[in-house]
Amino acid sequence: MKKKFNLMRLPFLVILLLLNFSVSAGEKLVRGLGPEPDSLDIHLAQGVSALNVLRDIREGLMTLSAAGQPVNGVAESIDMQADDRLAIVHLKQNLNWSDGSPLRAADFVRGWQRAVAPTTAAANAVLLDSVVNAKAIRLGTQAIDSLGIRALDEYTLEIRLNRKLPWLNWLLAHPLTYPLADSLTEKTEAVGNAGHRNGPFNGAYSLTSWTPNDRLVLIRNPHFHSRESVALERIEYIPIPNPNTELNRFRAGELHMTETIPPARFNWLKENYADELKVYPYLGTFFLGLNLRQPPLAGNTNLRRALLLAIDRDKLTALVLAAGEKPAFSLVPPGLGEYQQQYPGGAGQQQAARETTAVALYRQAGYSKENPLHLELRINSSSTHRRMALAVSAMWKQNLGVVTRIVHEEWKVFVNNRNQAVITEVFRGGWIGDFPDPVTFLSLFISDNVQNWSGYESLRFNNLMALAEDQANPKQRLQLLQQAEKQLLDDVPMIPLYYYVSRHLVDQRVSGYSDNTLDIHLSRYLDLEQR
Repeated sequence: MKKKFNLMRLPFLVILLLLNFSVSAGEKLVRGLGPEPDSLDIHLAQGVSALNVLRDIREGLMTLSAAGQPVNGVAESIDMQADDRLAIVHLKQNLNWSDGSPLRAADFVRGWQRAVAPTTAAANAVLLDSVVNAKAIRLGTQAIDSLGIRALDEYTLEIRLNRKLPWLNWLLAHPLTYPLADSLTEKTEAVGNAGHRNGPFNGAYSLTSWTPNDRLVLIRNPHFHSRESVALERIEYIPIPNPNTELNRFRAGELHMTETIPPARFNWLKENYADELKVYPYLGTFFLGLNLRQPPLAGNTNLRRALLLAIDRDKLTALVLAAGEKPAFSLVPPGLGEYQQQYPGGAGQQQAARETTAVALYRQAGYSKENPLHLELRINSSSTHRRMALAVSAMWKQNLGVVTRIVHEEWKVFVNNRNQAVITEVFRGGWIGDFPDPVTFLSLFISDNVQNWSGYESLRFNNLMALAEDQANPKQRLQLLQQAEKQLLDDVPMIPLYYYVSRHLVDQRVSGYSDNTLDIHLSRYLDLEQR
């Protein structure tokens, strides 16, 4: 499509001509990253930006294709036995770390044992609970060497499962299950997270430098098993938490790909950058978390439900965010096969009726416009989150009389406060699915999950999740998960707001980019046409 140029864009044309060569010379691709990575430790990283970098510099038994589907990574083949509860994994023979040292089956055993060790406190360790003894080890009641993974020889792994796992291939592609070099373990013990920056790595790229608030530089790994298929020599990730800044740098020719687009610029970008704009359904839900560990939200379901119903999601997505997001009342997003979405009480009403119900619940909770609730809404610094927070606080004020103080924090500070749950009341939440299954969302709220930031505890919810875990019949399993979600939503430990869409600007010279619902685009599949 031919672009429509206007006077507003003219100042950027000369800059584009000057910088086009600089960003593309030497097979270099420059990508916007979003916030600074919280960690590059495979077991501690939580943010999307960190996981995106990790997928470029490390690889598991499985990896993801350009289309976002699990394919063989380090594994040559996987043989499922014993009613799909035993996996015999054969590794590729030409495996080395980026320093040239051999990568062997024992490196996976070492990595998985560290993932479930209580001392590691891995954020996603619960994902391994389907592995024999993993949960007991994580809870400190079993020895770490009893984990259901062992090296049969240098190139063969045995993985024992508690049950059939519908998403095993996805789990084996997750950074949590990546191998860990013995030398890296020693560095980690000596210098903490810095050791994970230094490698060795086993992905398509190696991290050569990380300058905070500037860039992360990745260089093609000469020891990668499929190095001949990796086109680009150098990848640079630029942390840019502000979407408007990222857009300006893209327009100036300083980026080939953005991590997102600014709110309320969607229509302008469709008109002026139609060929570069990539918008696609995303397996993710944005929500506001509620801290149930302390007043005023603890023990007050009526108050939490009033806050939930008072928000007009149609206005929020159409007028405030305006980038294709869909209104949400459920935690599990649509599009997961036969799973039927669940909704909290009152969600089926028209918005005016929801607001009337919200006012009644607010009064039952002991508040009114004359005696208003005072709340803190905590967000990480972002123009998108700021617009969301302002809109939500305005709706709470208009419909209920709630007085909201919005607290902006740098990403790492925000994550730390959210995890500690000491000073938080309402906080920016959200989850991107690790794999296309409802459990990747619902397991967040199991009582002992370290990512249960709300402190939600429900015996019925926990029991339903446990029953679903042990259920072999796929249909009955989904029914149990549906019941669990309904219980969760009625208890209101969080307030769903909208379902994500992925949205990027991609330079027309970039090839190999493929839309997918996980919004994962490994740099190994990308190339750049030179001019």
